[in-house]
Amino acid sequence: MDLYRQNILEHYKHPHNFGHMQNADVVKTFFNSACGDKIIMELKFEKKSGIVENISFSGEGCAISQASASLLTDEVKGKSVEAVLKFQTQHVLKLLNTALTPSRMKCALLPLEAIQKCILEGKTKKMV
Repeated sequence: MDLYRQNILEHYKHPHNFGHMQNADVVKTFFNSACGDKIIMELKFEKKSGIVENISFSGEGCAISQASASLLTDEVKGKSVEAVLKFQTQHVLKLLNTALTPSRMKCALLPLEAIQKCILEGKTKKMV
């Protein structure tokens, strides 16, 4: 099984939307205690339309978690928060386009969990 396909390595070495955002509506830190991956997710919402206006991430971790974060941040930018809340495991696997072992699945899904929890916090605080 080729875990580290070229696309994954490219997103790991040159992640999209990596860094910090000024004036984010929600900033949260998430950890994968099994392997030590850390993701800081930052989201800004268009309040009237309920879409993800901007998103960025930072942190450190394996190639799978960082590539997943890069791919997912590209995918959710400009989408409605309701659509993003419907994303599931299969969506992440399709973006990564590779088979994952059960231990790597947590790495791949950490960014999705982070994005969805940030959206839920934004909804709770009436930012969306």
